Amino acid sequence: MSTLTSPAPAASAEPALRRRRIRQEWGHPWLYLPLTGLLLLMVAPFLWMLSGAFKPEADIRKVPPVLIPTSPTLANYRELFSNLDFTSMFANSVIVALAVTAGNLLFCSMLGYALAKLEFRGKRAVFTLVIATLMVPGLVTFVPLYVLVANLGLTGSLLGLILPFLATPFGVFLMRQFISTLPDELIDAARIDGCREIAIFWKIILPLTRPALATLAIITFLGSWNNFLWPLVVAQNESQYTLPVGLALASGAQDFTRFGILLAGAVIVLLPVTIVFLLFQRHFVAGIATTGLK
Repeated sequence: MSTLTSPAPAASAEPALRRRRIRQEWGHPWLYLPLTGLLLLMVAPFLWMLSGAFKPEADIRKVPPVLIPTSPTLANYRELFSNLDFTSMFANSVIVALAVTAGNLLFCSMLGYALAKLEFRGKRAVFTLVIATLMVPGLVTFVPLYVLVANLGLTGSLLGLILPFLATPFGVFLMRQFISTLPDELIDAARIDGCREIAIFWKIILPLTRPALATLAIITFLGSWNNFLWPLVVAQNESQYTLPVGLALASGAQDFTRFGILLAGAVIVLLPVTIVFLLFQRHFVAGIATTGLK
């Protein structure tokens, strides 16, 4: 009578299957250590900003520095609002940022549609010019742009802060690349039905370009909201100052920089852009992922 030995491959294969399942779900766990370090490195300035906004000036200058405030205070915020015409500067920043963003969404999408789907003489030359202007640093055109705005009599006004940035080469390029991915059959069918180009653009193109529009809106709003040098030069008095300019002047009004006021103002300046990003982040990711694909 022979004895049957039952092999047990299942028991020996369980650890290998478990390791394979972990690898599929978590990838390579050893990568999380350096990635966590990079994340902390990126988040550290924001944590320091939030912490310093509630510290007295002496605690901010302590060596070695302390992250958690030992005696939290709102004195920086009270001094900020008492020394700064915050309401006026906040309104100026909102007006300028919204106007610049709206202008870019409209004009960049219109030019992007023309370069992507319309045929006209000089189309290739126009697109080449757009690409070429992307390579020109902003500081190179700063002085000529200021001379132009000054000759138009727009210095010392909010229009002088808005008009030069109503359309940007990056916005045109972004919208052109995204609109190029849309099928031509939709536009051809609309033209056969008798739609004019403005109706095609407004009713077909714009609804389909929401991810790209959200991406452009976030990038433009961030750039306009944080713009410092142009409002500092063009604005002639406090009534036209935006928040970054007013904050920089208020924090350095004495013989030394008031870091507490500066950090408290940075927290306030950061809140609107954070809200905008959280509202549009889904479309932002979709626009970055699909723009340029053909």
